[in-house]
Amino acid sequence: MKKRFIAAVSMAVCAAMGVCACSGGDLDNVFTGEKTQVPEWQPKLNMISPEVYGTVDDLDLEPGTYISVIGKMENSPYWKQVQKGVQQAADDINERLGYTGEDKVKVLFNAPADSEDVDEQVNILDEEMSRYPDVIAIASVDEDSSAVQFDLAIGNGIPIVAFDSRNSYQGIQCTCMTDNTGAAEYGAEKLCEVIGDSGEVALIVQDSVSGNSRERAEAFRQEVSAEHPGVSIVETIYMDQLDEMKRQAAAEELGVTLDELAAWTEAAAGLGAEPESETEEEPISEEAKTRLQDIDSIAAGMSDKDVVSYYLSKHPELEGCFGTNADAVMLGLEALRSMEMSEDIALVGFDTGSEQIQALKSGEIDGLVVQNPFGMGYATVVAAARTILEIGNEAVVNTGYTWVDRENMEDESVQLMLYE
Repeated sequence: MKKRFIAAVSMAVCAAMGVCACSGGDLDNVFTGEKTQVPEWQPKLNMISPEVYGTVDDLDLEPGTYISVIGKMENSPYWKQVQKGVQQAADDINERLGYTGEDKVKVLFNAPADSEDVDEQVNILDEEMSRYPDVIAIASVDEDSSAVQFDLAIGNGIPIVAFDSRNSYQGIQCTCMTDNTGAAEYGAEKLCEVIGDSGEVALIVQDSVSGNSRERAEAFRQEVSAEHPGVSIVETIYMDQLDEMKRQAAAEELGVTLDELAAWTEAAAGLGAEPESETEEEPISEEAKTRLQDIDSIAAGMSDKDVVSYYLSKHPELEGCFGTNADAVMLGLEALRSMEMSEDIALVGFDTGSEQIQALKSGEIDGLVVQNPFGMGYATVVAAARTILEIGNEAVVNTGYTWVDRENMEDESVQLMLYE
């Protein structure tokens, strides 16, 4: 009986194999009993929407294809994660296509040393254009800074993809980025929750020129205004304007009005001009010159932390601060520490790093909206490849974000998203 059963099973298996063979089936799809190994970073790719930007399937690039990726900064925790995502996508493409040596698809990441250095990024863009890549993907420091270069690139058959932040240029093929509006609104909601939906807050913004900073600052303001009437934004600090804020703070300390400071600064700038006549009067008095020198001397002695502390201290009823990127969060934290208020004034913002994680554990930071830079780097390479192949792109690819606070930071799913 047992032998008959085994024989019947064997015949059934042989018949099934015969059907597969006759139908042209692929034996690669036969289940072997082994589980497919899922990469540890796969959950980061699962956050990307549309999901096609989290896979290299169907990207049949020609051997030696060159994809140039230009970031905003070289060595920060966030941008290191972007680079890892870029490299992983490149590795996956080459592995899938079986390319080695000179046949490999080349994906090169470049970035300025400073995230505010527009000129260096433009220089990098110029250098990459001279190498004639098949596509350029760029995270613009200034969303309006490279229109001339983009015109020239497209004129030479080099399409442009954007990532990390929007670009005002009309010829962008695709933008891979965080939903800045949704993320900043969520962060504003969380900050308001921490302070009991009542009180004064300050906004610290990484710059005044990038698409990211503009979108996040606007979304924060709109969320507070529309949904949290008991909360008011009493100070907005732009990090690329700190030098001028130092001069203004120094002027206030010396009893000089901002109008006087502006007039004296303008007059001093005209000192180098040739006089129109021998009787023309000096554009600025000696007393004003001396006071302007005193202002500049005091300003030069102030650190970024000092000036932020100065402006936050002008609001004794301040309940919270919000930073629109990792640098803004850390600057806010340093200022609050110098004021000895880091445990009294709530701090919420974007992104993570070793210092932010420690401050989160200690209670100096109340929560962080953590982006998905690895997924962003990966999706950017996919978007660039799809552009080369002309197989269609979404206008915007959402790479996702995660909320992290002391209550959930030890969760496995959250730990995966943290980077140092």
